[in-house]
Amino acid sequence: MAIAELGAVVLDCPEPRALADFYARMLGGSVEGEGDWVDLKVPGGPALAFQAAPGFVPPQWPAPDQSQQFHLDLTVEDLDAAEEGVLALGAKPLDAGDHSRTFRVYADPAGHPFCLCAC
Repeated sequence: MAIAELGAVVLDCPEPRALADFYARMLGGSVEGEGDWVDLKVPGGPALAFQAAPGFVPPQWPAPDQSQQFHLDLTVEDLDAAEEGVLALGAKPLDAGDHSRTFRVYADPAGHPFCLCAC
């Protein structure tokens, strides 16, 4: 028996509403809240929450001497189409050049790494 269930994944960032809007355009769902805490209610999954972090420094990827903390794996059917979509939303490619792999790595506008996976 589980002790708990996942309620949300929380990302620190400089502008919670802007980052919630980025992920809402990519994943769908509804953005709720303003100010220092904003939730994205994602259909069929746990919520993503965005918390204001003064002095936020984005993770570095890849950086063997620094932890990336975590990253999101987002499943897609068509990597090329998904890549075009996330780049149009403002994502930055981190490791997306090898098109023979089943994943590509990007950073969201606040610098958090995420992968698009056709796995």
